[in-house]
Parts: sequence; structure tokens; C-alpha cells
Amino acid sequence: MKILITGGAGFMGSDLVRRLAREGYEVIVADKLTYAGDMERIREVSDRIRFYKIDVAVQESVWEVTDTEKPDIVVHYAAETHVDRSILDPDVFVRTNVLGTLNLLKASMKAGVRKFIHISTDEVYGELPLDSSEKFTEDTPLRPNSPYSASKAGADMLVRSFVETYGFKAIIVRASNNYGPWQYPEKLIPLSVFKILSGERIPVYGKGTNVRTWLFVEDFTGAILLVMEKGKEGEVYNVGSGEERPNIEVVKSILSALDKGEEFIEFVPDRPGHDLRYAVDTTKIERELGWRAEISFEEGIERTIKWFVDNKDWLFRKAEEVKGFVERLKEVYGSGT
Repeated sequence: MKILITGGAGFMGSDLVRRLAREGYEVIVADKLTYAGDMERIREVSDRIRFYKIDVAVQESVWEVTDTEKPDIVVHYAAETHVDRSILDPDVFVRTNVLGTLNLLKASMKAGVRKFIHISTDEVYGELPLDSSEKFTEDTPLRPNSPYSASKAGADMLVRSFVETYGFKAIIVRASNNYGPWQYPEKLIPLSVFKILSGERIPVYGKGTNVRTWLFVEDFTGAILLVMEKGKEGEVYNVGSGEERPNIEVVKSILSALDKGEEFIEFVPDRPGHDLRYAVDTTKIERELGWRAEISFEEGIERTIKWFVDNKDWLFRKAEEVKGFVERLKEVYGSGT
């Protein structure tokens, strides 16, 4: 079984790369190695994979990989993913997430790929009210509210069109907020750990009441393995943990774990179009594939914080890269990331 993983040096993709390589699969990794990609994440399995540095938005580069390798399965993680960055540079998100997905779909179909798994996000559904128990199902209409989520929704629609028009064997997986070791520190959890270890306050948008479903990355990887094995072509699967937490509660749990008080919280102006709440109904993947999240938020956050503390050098090095971006954000709408 030969598996091509795009974005395989990223936070989520690298977890699948490490898992598959350790289990003896033939793994090919394609990654542009932008700020969010890092070969350190897959160094431990570097002798068991083949790596291509490519930009999925360049058609010739994508076709070179698929024509050479002719993978059986493609798992497409490669994407620009940070909402704040999409507000500043929406063009980059459309280029990578929409055009890049189109290029990969065409190349995969030409190469005879047997199954194409497209990694999407719950953000394509829009937002839910804070005072509701409603959850997104796979049939919820798409109503993206940021350039990031709009670009991912566009990619989803392209995947669907290839299924319906060409009979292409593709599956869409919509993930809730992943977290865990190796996450780039522009995201809430690693950023918070970095700020505390640096003796600084944690910036929290608005009042921190926005709610997300927090899914440990290893649980998400487990879901992808089941989709690879048993997922039905043409289907959409929501993947989430049911672990809903307001951002402020997540921050407070990090402060508690690091023996710090709430004086280390700094509320900053909210970002434009900040969705209130995401929550996905996972009945379908539980019923059809037998998947369920196994790692509680308490266990996952403990493991994550410990990893960042133990790998402080990596965290600080990456956080240094974020500083220029944070300054740009402050100039545009007066807040940090």
C-alpha cells in the first residue's frame, strides 16, 4: 500500500506520517515547507519515507509526484489554515486551498488513485449560537465566515464535483480543533504555553467565550486510518471529540497546569468575523466506521503541555517566527494572535 500525504510535515499530517511509517506502510510526503511545515516533525521516520518539496498550487510539481509514485491512496492535508492570516492575505489561501486541491484532484485521477481523502474543517459550516445544544451534521449547509473557511469550503465543493462528475473515489473529512505536540505556536494552546514560559500574559480575544470542540491529534489520526480502511467513497465524515470548551476555560486549564494565576490573562480586541461556537455531530463516523475519540481533554492537555515544556527550545524557536506576524495583526485591527 503506497500512500501520498500532502502537508505531511505539518502538525496534523506529520502525526499520520509517523504512525503509518512505524506500521510499515510505503509513505510519500509532499510539503512546501512554509512557516508551518517542519522536517523535525518527521525526522524519526525519515529513513522510511520519500519526501518531495513541492507547492500544490503548481500543477507540474504535483503531476511529477503522482506520475512518479502512482500512490494507491492520497491523504490531502496541505493547506493554509490560520484564520488571522487569511484575513490579512486571502489570496494565498485561495491559491493553496482551492487551486492546490484542484491540481491534486486532477493529478490523482490521472494517476489512478484508488481513494482520495480530503482533510477539511468544521469551520466550513459557519457558527452556532453559544446558548444552543445544536451540532453540525454532514448535511448542514456550508456557510463559511472567514477567507480561510471559505477557501476550504471551495475545496470541499471541488472534491464533491469530482465525485459526482467523474466518479472519482474521494472522501471529505471535517475535523474539529486539533491540538497536541508539535503544533505551531500561532494557535491558542502552544501560544499560551509559550507566553507563560516566557513570563508574559496570554492574549485572549474578546471575553474568551468562543467555544470550540477540542480533539487530540492522535485521535484524529485514528479516524483517518479508519477512513482509509473502511470509509465509503463520496461520503463526508465529521470528526470531533464532544469536548467543547470556551477559549477562556482552555487558557485557565493551561495556567493551572503551570501553576500560574489569572493575572496572566490579557483580553484583547476581538478579531473580525470571529465565529461563536463550533460543534460537530459524530454519529455517522461512530455508526459506520466504529470510531470514537478516546483521549479526554484533561489527558490530552496534560500530555500537550508536558511536550511543549520538554521541547521548550523548539517552541521558543518557532514562537520567534510568529512575532512579525503578530505585529502585522496589531497594525490591522489592534490585537495579537
